[in-house]
Amino acid sequence: MQRAGYVLVGGASSRMGCDKALLPYRSSTLVEHIAGTVRSVAGSVTLIGPPERYGTLSLPIISDRETGYGPLGGIITALAQSAAEANLIVACDMPNVDAEVLAELFEAAEASPALWECVAPRSTSGLEPLCAVYHRRALPKLMQAIEAHELKLRSILEKLTVLEVEGMAQDQFRNLNSPEDFR
Repeated sequence: MQRAGYVLVGGASSRMGCDKALLPYRSSTLVEHIAGTVRSVAGSVTLIGPPERYGTLSLPIISDRETGYGPLGGIITALAQSAAEANLIVACDMPNVDAEVLAELFEAAEASPALWECVAPRSTSGLEPLCAVYHRRALPKLMQAIEAHELKLRSILEKLTVLEVEGMAQDQFRNLNSPEDFR
C-alpha cells in the first residue's frame, strides 16, 4: 500500500497570538519537527497551507484547495492531490506525536486495506481526526461535508468507515493552542 504524509499548517493561531507552526522547537521550528517525524514513517511529507507563509522552509507545500473550511479543507486538499492510498494527516501543533504511534496507524491500515476510509487513534478524549490515516476513497464523503457546511471533524468521522486504534496515550495528541501550552 502506497503511503504519503501531510502536515496541516496555516491556521489562524488566534489563541497563540503568533503562527504556532513557526514557533522555535528543539533545533528548528514546530512544523519542521513534526514534518520530520511524518516523513520518517510515511516516506514523504508535504505541507498543506499558504506557500507565502511557509515557502522559506525546505519542505514541499500545497495551497489549500478549499479555503475557509479549517482542517477539513486541508485534508481534502491532501487527498485530492495524493496518488497514495494511505495518507497520514497530522496537525502542525502536536509536538508529542512520535514515529512509533504513526507507524502503528499505518500498520493497522495495511492489515485491513479494504475495510476503512480513516484509521484514527482513540485516546481517552475520543478519536483523533488530526493525527490519522485517510484513504482517498474518503474524499467524496468529505466533500459532501463541505457542501453541507459540516466542519466538525469528529462528527464527520461518524460518516466514514473508521478503523480505530485503541490504547494510545492522550498526551501524544496534545495540541499547543496558547502561550501557556507552549511553555
